[in-house]
Amino acid sequence: MQNHVLDYLDNIVVRQPEKTAFSNGTEALTFAQVYQQSRAVGTFLHDQGVYHKPVVVFMNKHPKEIAAFFGVITAGDFYVPIDEEMPVSRIQLILENVQAEVLICDALTRETAEQLDFGGKVVLYDDICRTAVDDDALREIRSRAIDTDPIYIVFTSGSTGVPKGVAACHRSVIDYIEQLSAVLEFDEDTVFGNQTPLYFDACLKELYPTLKYGATTYLIPRELFMLPVKLVEFINEHQINTICWVVSALTMISAFGTFKTVTPKYLRTVAFGSEVFPIKQFKAWRAALPQAKFVNLYGPTEGTGMCCYYKVERDFELDEAIPIGGPFSNTEIILLNEQNQRAGQGEIGEICIRGTSLTLGYYNNFEKTREVFVQNPLNTAYPELIYRTGDLGRYNERGELMFVSRKDYQIKHMGHRIELGEIEVSANMVEGVKLSGCIYDDAKGKIVLYYVGTIEDKELSAELRGRLPRYMIPNRMVRLEQMPLTANGKIDRVALKKIC
Repeated sequence: MQNHVLDYLDNIVVRQPEKTAFSNGTEALTFAQVYQQSRAVGTFLHDQGVYHKPVVVFMNKHPKEIAAFFGVITAGDFYVPIDEEMPVSRIQLILENVQAEVLICDALTRETAEQLDFGGKVVLYDDICRTAVDDDALREIRSRAIDTDPIYIVFTSGSTGVPKGVAACHRSVIDYIEQLSAVLEFDEDTVFGNQTPLYFDACLKELYPTLKYGATTYLIPRELFMLPVKLVEFINEHQINTICWVVSALTMISAFGTFKTVTPKYLRTVAFGSEVFPIKQFKAWRAALPQAKFVNLYGPTEGTGMCCYYKVERDFELDEAIPIGGPFSNTEIILLNEQNQRAGQGEIGEICIRGTSLTLGYYNNFEKTREVFVQNPLNTAYPELIYRTGDLGRYNERGELMFVSRKDYQIKHMGHRIELGEIEVSANMVEGVKLSGCIYDDAKGKIVLYYVGTIEDKELSAELRGRLPRYMIPNRMVRLEQMPLTANGKIDRVALKKIC
């Protein structure tokens, strides 16, 4: 029985040592190089006496950063990825939380790393990856490993402004990779195009299946996501056939007429998630890639990535939404109403997750962990944790799970309970709207809709009056040249609130 994520690497390096594992299009590492360098890094950390502890990895997005992650795991530790695009204040909060003894940097991040208020040792990856491997020490470390040992901590935004570190273990990641791989049908010919930064758990979808199957992952340069034609040309140049992206990254391509110039001719699997895919843009993708498989994925970081999927095999009208479908094998989705009972057919409830894919909780934050990792209220016989996602959902008439909104996107306005996501869906259906984001200005009690497109705000308001009840019509509509996005590619609603 597999109990360690690096069993994948141990197996594939024997079968395909010289195949490219990870590349950024310019520099690459083979499986043999990943194996050797990760064992060198693991030996270095062992020699420093760092075991079962967090190790900060502060590197430029590069194949070597991935090898550093695996090196930390090899040492029996867990990696904490940070990035230069994070505000220094956020980095400092993370460092204060984890209290690591070692920070691994590269030539591009070294100067910033040395200026941080960090009490541990700052080391250069290019130095430590040359450490002579101590096979006996690494064998001993592996013999003591169990599947509930943590392997990473990734930080999400906290409601109080303090980031929360989600700790995941071997067991939850292995379960996730096995289920995701079965759904999306990865194999040794899979060529991934990675979109997300490596300090998000979303990159798990590429990193570990690459090891499992001997696939190849290209780390797409982040600047290309502002240049849709060049982005698709990169995909074609490297014959990328599988992408697992946030919706806004996909709509950035389709909404700006990219397919009139170039199409991603090798793509066979398009998985998407994190946001609702506007049907107008989804149809553009499906028309451009009629033979491709499209899969909607849903899941929170606290559930080790995605936990639900829906294979899109039917047509949708412009006023419909694509379901999030049903759970992966070995996972149960429980929809709880306000009485902590199962929601009935069509009734909105909070999406809760039960199963092996649950993470360990929030690092050094037992209070916050206890708030959302709670006893299953449907089970009164023995201890069993579920994770309350804070997302609202309902089952449609086909028995498919539909995402409704975040709890915190639900507002009370003019005496009515309103889902801001419903306003966005309606706006995205309007001709001349490429992308929209809706927020609520609490101070003024106003609904504000921001959008990118060619339509004038008065025309958009008139269109929405024909689609939405009067109390849901935005009080203000603001056209933007560009929608602010988070580092993960989602609509940055915090930035939108600052605009208003």
